[in-house]
Amino acid sequence: MNRVVITGLGIVSPLGHSAIDLGAALKAGRSAIGPITGIQNPDLGAKVGAQVKDFDPLAHFPENKLSLLDRCSQFAAVAARGAIKQSGLDFRNGLGLRTACIIGTGVGGLTTIDETFLAVYGKGAKRVHPFTIPKMMINAPGAHITMEHGIQGPSFTVASACASANHAMGVAFHMLRSGTVSAAVTGGAECVFTYGTLKGWEALRVMAPDTCRPFSRDRKGMVLGEGAAMFVLEERSAALARGAEVLAELIGFGMTSDASDIVLPSAEGAARAIAGCLEDARLRPEAVQYVNAHGTGTAANDATETKALHSVFGSHARKLMVSSTKSMHGHALGGAGSIELAATIVALREGFIPPTANYTGPDPLCDLDYVPNEARDAAAEVAISNSFAFGGHNAVIAVRR
Repeated sequence: MNRVVITGLGIVSPLGHSAIDLGAALKAGRSAIGPITGIQNPDLGAKVGAQVKDFDPLAHFPENKLSLLDRCSQFAAVAARGAIKQSGLDFRNGLGLRTACIIGTGVGGLTTIDETFLAVYGKGAKRVHPFTIPKMMINAPGAHITMEHGIQGPSFTVASACASANHAMGVAFHMLRSGTVSAAVTGGAECVFTYGTLKGWEALRVMAPDTCRPFSRDRKGMVLGEGAAMFVLEERSAALARGAEVLAELIGFGMTSDASDIVLPSAEGAARAIAGCLEDARLRPEAVQYVNAHGTGTAANDATETKALHSVFGSHARKLMVSSTKSMHGHALGGAGSIELAATIVALREGFIPPTANYTGPDPLCDLDYVPNEARDAAAEVAISNSFAFGGHNAVIAVRR
């Protein structure tokens, strides 16, 4: 089987719009969570989020093209440009025929959906924008990436709630490893800050009123985020032959279904996904040093994930460094796994472990090393990144520095 490496990384996130900005924020333990802006209705119960700041669409797209691009697609397209530019690949010289574009998103063009429904139901509009459907469709981010860069191989979108990005990247990894394609552009994107969406999440009663403090004894729930991260994957020997800089190597992927509850997580299902990832990577549990945890900050998720890590790693679980970067960039739902993989790669390359920000003290059910509040200097070699989603979808990726 082919070895698969990452040669390009692009990101648009609440912690910055480049790997350099992301690394600086993670190292400083700086949280982007704050009061939600841009929504007029004042009756939101959950008033905090991690939003992307300083993103001007007109700096990236001509005005006449914005009528085709929901904010989710904008994030995805800009992140993909960054990844492809860094990789140095040109997909219009024949390589595009054997390049995949596989993108994960939970819901796609929510901003367009929300604006359209408000116009029709709230304001009595008789007609909507003619490009409403192309903007809101869930495969739009990937479609725009393929058209902009001439990618003509397999192209599709994965939607598995909060596991979407990990599923997309894992499938792309397996396609490259098997030789089905020669390269891939993959990652995830999400934009969820609309009034209707926030009211829906509020109704679930899983939202924190102040901030996200994963694994802490007084955690109060999750905080929504947004953004996109994209990667260029290549077969290792081809990347080395052309002198490309290798950012990291993808080495394993595991995925399972709980088949138990639509919202409550399962430690057994999560553990099977982690164990499957290690088996796929041919890794002993003792080889893993860092876990970028799903770590949403809800009572059920954090305790369940801790139990799953104990189950898979046994006594080695006590030696793992575990952190949830959602404490800084929020939970970007279908795009979360891509931002977290970017955070993991940046941390491994720069020799530190990101902290779990806002940590206030241990919970008896969460008894591992969660790297509280301050980044830690550590030359970790191997890490896994967990994503566990509503619907019982679990997806875990292993990466080597």
